[in-house]
Amino acid sequence: MGDNAMISVLTMVVSLMVVICVVLLIILIILKIRDWNSKNVEKKSNDITTYQNKTKNKEESKQVAATTYSKQSIFDFMEFERVEDNMIIQKEMKKYLMVVECQGINYDLMSRVEKVSVEEGFQQFLNTLRHPIQIYIQARTVNLEGCIVNYKEKVKEIEDKYNKMTYEYKRMKEEDLVYTKEDLDKYFYELTKQKNLLEYGKDIIANTEKMSLNQNILNRKYFIVIPYYVEDVNKYDKEEMKNIAFSELYTKSQSIIRALSSCSVSGKILNSSQLLELLYMAYNRDDAEIYGLKTASRAQYDSLYSTSQDVFERKIQALDEEIRDKAIDLANEKIEQVKSKQQQVAEEKEENMQELVRRMAEVYLNKNRKYVGQDIADQAIKELNQEEGGEKNEEEQKPKRGRKRKQQ
Repeated sequence: MGDNAMISVLTMVVSLMVVICVVLLIILIILKIRDWNSKNVEKKSNDITTYQNKTKNKEESKQVAATTYSKQSIFDFMEFERVEDNMIIQKEMKKYLMVVECQGINYDLMSRVEKVSVEEGFQQFLNTLRHPIQIYIQARTVNLEGCIVNYKEKVKEIEDKYNKMTYEYKRMKEEDLVYTKEDLDKYFYELTKQKNLLEYGKDIIANTEKMSLNQNILNRKYFIVIPYYVEDVNKYDKEEMKNIAFSELYTKSQSIIRALSSCSVSGKILNSSQLLELLYMAYNRDDAEIYGLKTASRAQYDSLYSTSQDVFERKIQALDEEIRDKAIDLANEKIEQVKSKQQQVAEEKEENMQELVRRMAEVYLNKNRKYVGQDIADQAIKELNQEEGGEKNEEEQKPKRGRKRKQQ
């Protein structure tokens, strides 16, 4: 009975353990299935969010590109809408500007009386002002392209005339019996004058072209900007507003020109093309002389004000140039240092040449003992050491003798 009870107890324990293992296995399988399902759901949600983000980014990039490169944003940055009837129109036809260009005078070269009269005239000009103005100064590089074209046309006419006269002179020389020596000399004198004039014109063109390459020659232009604000926009249509603004600005400009004439300053109202050139120079200060307004208008470009280089590109270019210059300076400095070290080593070797020669000779004697002989090699090394000692004694005695001489 004892053995049967023991077996039954063990059987119950084993069966219980098997049940527990099966339950744990089932729980583990359920947990794995739940984990796998949760990962799939999370992956799907991530895919959906990434797709939504991509679509949003694409839409935002399209919106950014549209706002960045749209024509309206460029015109908003420029702060003016258009140029018409010798006026700059701003703020949805609520503000109009007319510009008067003033011809400067050399105040420093005037006499004292002339300076006083100019000052009195300028004071009178300020007292006559009843409306706000703005004084604008623009520095431009001197553009000699038009002068060079005119010079070349004139020189071409002179050259054609010179070629005709040369041909005529050759024909006259061939017909000796028809023309006398006096006629030939007179015509040769005129031909020489024409040749000198042609050479002089070519020299002027060459010098002017060299001068045009110098970008440091600047010309200051002075402008007076006169504004006019439309008070009641809804009361008039666009044409009426333009006509009213033009009449008001023209009257004010003419009064300013008359007032400036009292201080010896002449002025003129800029037309529409001159206003476009003024704005183009203001927004394209670096590239205007390379790619001017006339060239852009002849090429029929719409983006006349987009030729300037981006400020960050210009900064990167300046930094690259600075890095390159500093790298070249550092390389040159290190080359000089290496050269100085090599020079120092060469000088040290030159100073210690005798010692180095003696050591090298001693090395050769030690290596070749069996060929020279043991006794001869030892004697030669001994003599080398004696010579070295004698040279050292002489070197030590030299400064002592010099000290004795100084003491005497």
